[in-house]
Amino acid sequence: MLKKFDFPVEGMTCASCVTRVEKIIKKFDGVKYVSVNLATERVNFEAENDKINLPEISEAVKEYGYELKLDEKEKISGDFLSENKFEKSDDFYKSLKSEFIFAIIITIPIFLVSMLMDYQFFQSIWEFNQDETRKILLVLTTPVIFISGKRFFKVFWKNLKHFSAEMNSLIAIGTGAAYSYSTLVTLFPNFLNIEGKDVHVYFETAAVIITLILMGRLLEHKAKNKTTYAIKKLIELKPKTANIIHFGNEKVINISELKRGDIVVIKPGEKIPADGEIISGSSSIDESMVTGESIPVEKTVGEKIIGGTINKNGTLNFKVTQIGDNSVLGQIIRLVEQAQASKPPIQKLVDKIAGIFVPIVILLAIITFIGWFIFTSDHSFNNALINFVAVLIIACPCALGLATPTAIIVGTGLGASNGVLIRNGESLELANKISTIIFDKTGTLTEGKPVVSDLITFGIEQNEILKLAASLESKSEHPLAKAIIDKAKNANIELNGPDNFKNYSGFGVAGTIDNKNVIIGNMNLMKESSINVENGQAIYNQKVNDGKTVVCIAIEGELKGLMSIEDNLKADSADAVKKLNEMKIKTVMITGDNKKIAEQIANKVGIKEFKAEVLPDEKTEIVKQYQMNKEIVGMVGDGINDAPALAQADVGIAIGTGTDVAIETAQITLVKGSLNGVVKAINLSHKTLKTIKQNLFWAFIYNTVLIPLAAFGMLDPMFAALAMSLSSVSVVTNSLRLRKAQLD
Repeated sequence: MLKKFDFPVEGMTCASCVTRVEKIIKKFDGVKYVSVNLATERVNFEAENDKINLPEISEAVKEYGYELKLDEKEKISGDFLSENKFEKSDDFYKSLKSEFIFAIIITIPIFLVSMLMDYQFFQSIWEFNQDETRKILLVLTTPVIFISGKRFFKVFWKNLKHFSAEMNSLIAIGTGAAYSYSTLVTLFPNFLNIEGKDVHVYFETAAVIITLILMGRLLEHKAKNKTTYAIKKLIELKPKTANIIHFGNEKVINISELKRGDIVVIKPGEKIPADGEIISGSSSIDESMVTGESIPVEKTVGEKIIGGTINKNGTLNFKVTQIGDNSVLGQIIRLVEQAQASKPPIQKLVDKIAGIFVPIVILLAIITFIGWFIFTSDHSFNNALINFVAVLIIACPCALGLATPTAIIVGTGLGASNGVLIRNGESLELANKISTIIFDKTGTLTEGKPVVSDLITFGIEQNEILKLAASLESKSEHPLAKAIIDKAKNANIELNGPDNFKNYSGFGVAGTIDNKNVIIGNMNLMKESSINVENGQAIYNQKVNDGKTVVCIAIEGELKGLMSIEDNLKADSADAVKKLNEMKIKTVMITGDNKKIAEQIANKVGIKEFKAEVLPDEKTEIVKQYQMNKEIVGMVGDGINDAPALAQADVGIAIGTGTDVAIETAQITLVKGSLNGVVKAINLSHKTLKTIKQNLFWAFIYNTVLIPLAAFGMLDPMFAALAMSLSSVSVVTNSLRLRKAQLD
């Protein structure tokens, strides 16, 4: 059996790093499905327990200059609600900041002296000659290179030993070449036969490049931290303490001490610490932070409440049913983090490009150097060197590596705050391409809470037939059965357990109650059972024409009753379907009801295409039929019998109020159950994909335009360093714009 692992990886800086770490880990026996995310700086992989050697993998990764943090508990079995991941001091950020501050303090005088040396006024106040000035610049630049810039050279050296290269290699080669040449000119002018000549040195170039790249990384790191805003806000929903009933008295305990079965007291304005069921009191609950619904929901005894939501008014006592990672909030965070760690198909192309990008850039830089040194009229080594450095620095593929994952992180976070949970990046990308959406009817388009609206009997008391019908249906799991049972309970009718119970899927049920044979179901079941229905056929037809579901009740071989059952449409069903139709997406309804009822419901919600009298096992085949017609199919459902169709669909969308099986099978879950969530999911996919494409466009254009400029001597290396740093920041900033997007 495969086990999932999720660890932080330190030291990654670009898309090439991502590709390299994935390749290193994939080489180990038993390792499957490796995915590295640059934005979250984490690696996810699956492995066979008996074959995996984590310390060995960590050591292999370290050989290339990266660090796999095995000391952090695997996320798959860890605490998703833990705040430790955000409360821990950011050692990387602190070291980066100190290195940047040290570099900029020294780089400013290096830059000023180098730039002003050509001006007469400065020469009149500067007491040192050119040779002495070069040595001063050497002394100042050396600590910038080997203290602030050591991270680049360490990784470069480790990569060099394995004949590989990435972004750090480009920086190290570029700054190292400028620094080494300048040092040689300064200390050994005789060696190069330039003593007494006015030769330029590039200490300021090396120092400024290191400083600007460190500055860019600082800005990038801060911007990337903002992308996890949604996860942080979800974790903050959990209160620190809970007020429980302990031996008849109220007692405040730490949230970590809360257990299933505890009785918790919640007062107005307090956060609910865990999932539970109300045992006394009533109130309105603000669930907006979990479901995205702004209107508070009225709750009373017997109803479920969600941890992290806020009690608006009234005092409640509730029994804890789920805590921590098993709670709704914990599961939401788990799904969001899994989605953020995943890769959409578009990222695979980027990874392939990144894998060959750095070697190509190094080759281009060498060609640039040779071209300037050999084929120009003055054969200037200085010009050749400076353009060589410019090509290396401008081409760092940071923006490429961040373009997709930052948009995915922000997009899935935005979805979570709107009650739309995306399981992975592939689903998020594919939802944008949906051309047909198939809706199950019961519990999806309708409330899923049918009620008996009418009971017509033939020669039998209503209470007697209701007792027989409800007693038989007490063994059934069908939504219509619950409506009949509720009707009997409201009439205070006592039920008996049936004998010889039989369930005819899609037709009805049969059994023996009080020694009487009872059959309940649709007209087809009556005819199959040779029941004479002439006495009720006209009434049955009229009710069906009115768009109602009619259940036939036969006792001892005779039709004794007709029961009209209605399942009201959800308030937003018609609105959601209208929006989908306006988006040119085909909407289809499938139902087990007869054609007349299906037509009535379809007309009410605005669906033009429907399939009636569909048996549970036929739903998957219907999805396949649309897929065979080259449609990208989204399936929306909530029940156990919807799970196979949800799995077959290109994008399965589960109603969050439905069964666990449906939710686990689907790629997208709507927490609240509102069908406007389907519209939000598609809009979210569209906006996220648009952002990814914008990011990739600018990342590619940036390199396409600026590399030739650098090669032709039209771009100073210092400006190249600034442009390269800002390109990464601009990509992350563009992704952050998604946080304010409207999904309705």
